[in-house]
Amino acid sequence: METEILIVLTILGITVIMLVTEVVRIDVTALLAMLALSWTGILSTSEALSGFSSNAVVAMIAVMIMGDGISRTGMMARFSKKVVAKVGSNKTGILGVMSLSVGTISGVIQNIGAAALFLPSILDIARRTKISVSALIMPIGFAAIIGGTLTMVGSGHLILTNDLLMSADLEPYGLFAVTPVGIVLLVAAILFFLVFGKYLLPQDTEGGQQELTEQEKVMETFELSRSIRYFRIPTVSPLVDKTLEDSGIWRDYHLNILALAGKKYVKYAPWRETRFEADQILALYGDSERIDQYVSDYKLEPVTYAPMFHGIDDHAESGFVEVIIPPRSELVGKTIRKFSMRKRYAVEPLMIFSQGKKIEGDISDHEILAGDTFIVYGPWSHIQELQQSEPFVVATPFEAEPRDRSKTWVAAGSFGLAIALALTGFSISIAFLTGAMAMVLTRVMSIQEAYRAIEWKVVFLLVGLIPLGVAMQNSGAAEFLAQNVMGVVEGSHLLVLLLTVGVLATGFSLVMSNVGAVVVLAPLVVSIGTLAGVDPRPLVLLAAVCAGNSFVLPTHQVNALLMTAGGYKTRDYFKAGGGMTIVFLAVAVSFFYFAFF
Repeated sequence: METEILIVLTILGITVIMLVTEVVRIDVTALLAMLALSWTGILSTSEALSGFSSNAVVAMIAVMIMGDGISRTGMMARFSKKVVAKVGSNKTGILGVMSLSVGTISGVIQNIGAAALFLPSILDIARRTKISVSALIMPIGFAAIIGGTLTMVGSGHLILTNDLLMSADLEPYGLFAVTPVGIVLLVAAILFFLVFGKYLLPQDTEGGQQELTEQEKVMETFELSRSIRYFRIPTVSPLVDKTLEDSGIWRDYHLNILALAGKKYVKYAPWRETRFEADQILALYGDSERIDQYVSDYKLEPVTYAPMFHGIDDHAESGFVEVIIPPRSELVGKTIRKFSMRKRYAVEPLMIFSQGKKIEGDISDHEILAGDTFIVYGPWSHIQELQQSEPFVVATPFEAEPRDRSKTWVAAGSFGLAIALALTGFSISIAFLTGAMAMVLTRVMSIQEAYRAIEWKVVFLLVGLIPLGVAMQNSGAAEFLAQNVMGVVEGSHLLVLLLTVGVLATGFSLVMSNVGAVVVLAPLVVSIGTLAGVDPRPLVLLAAVCAGNSFVLPTHQVNALLMTAGGYKTRDYFKAGGGMTIVFLAVAVSFFYFAFF
């Protein structure tokens, strides 16, 4: 064995051990591996730093930016609400629906793009259903990786496979040649996590178990409900032409109207003198029995979905806050009626805490004292205006980042542009970076917000590990391992040969790029197949499929992207990914054995 190969394999072994044990952070481990390759002279300075200019790294940065841009429009939040409405808080149903969705999309766009697209939805669903994020993100991430095997354009290494076959004078595969095995693998992965997920997945990882948000703390402290119900005013309703105050909404029913919508307008926290009209939609908040009584008295019709209110029941767009009246406020000595809080700020006051007493219902004529605390509800943009005014001190922390739905199609178009460019032959990095810049130029987000969207821990993890793959190829270590293993199994039963190809492709994909693994293995597999009298085309395709079997370590781009969001440690991937790896190999090898030979 040559010295260079020995050094590379030693650095590889130490790196894997450090990644699994996490003696130091994984990004630090990756950077140390990169430096070690340079210190030992295995790589030149430019080769050691090649990760900084890598297509994978640039694509990762662009994907993070685009994912954040899409999140800002609320597009995927609306998708997550529909999922929750359909399957409720059933974790099995959520895992099944989300895994199928992301896996299917991953078959036609790059899996890293599919994962970034669905990440906001996964986080939102976890928050809504109180399911630990760490119990959802890894299975759905694995589905995104496996989805790349649904078509021959689903991942870079499968796209490259046909080029390698043609260079060996072998017939290339059609677009859907890999689809049957991809479907079987995706279904097997979903079933694996549905059956064994509770034993293998961390349920309460740091960062995976979401802490109470400021909204949830306020709701818990003041016993507030998130239940908002929607009703239409029919023509025959006695409510038509009455004002809010005349309807007794506060005085008689102790309810609140958070918003009122007509055909071409929406009024948040409508003013007391606003008159009701036929066909308006109400967003009612309060005790369920009192709402039922109000609805019955005024003959209102329930509405199951009211998109015109733009996420009024979504904490990312609106919510509850505590508002304190400071001693010097001009509001002291006045009433809500005289001050016209609803008319000025379009926020709905729900209750007042004054001198130790809680006052609900009709609080319009309560004389406001210094130190009184209001609980109000409204869109974050309106509450931000309230915060910037002198009469109030908003005591509840909040982030006023309202989702701009007008940019939904712009953001989706930018993402679609990136995918279209990738499918037409542009590199993934250029295609995705173009999409990211399109979002900046169309003002979906500012360039400062784009910079903040980047998770640098993930970036440096890839930057540090990419040179290790380069060293494996340049030093001959990858070819050395492949030749020695192939030499041992040459002449063995076909099933042993298939399993060996799968295991080698899997192992190489963990420490080098999927494309690099296929480049190294394809020529060797073709030679072995020819010598063994076996059609080498399916062997090359098996190697390409198994190059996507990257679950044991967070070295795959998708795993790296989702690791922080799920609060995972490397050992979590080692545990759950190990089981997934075995299932993947068993299914892939069995399928190829019976379907291709």
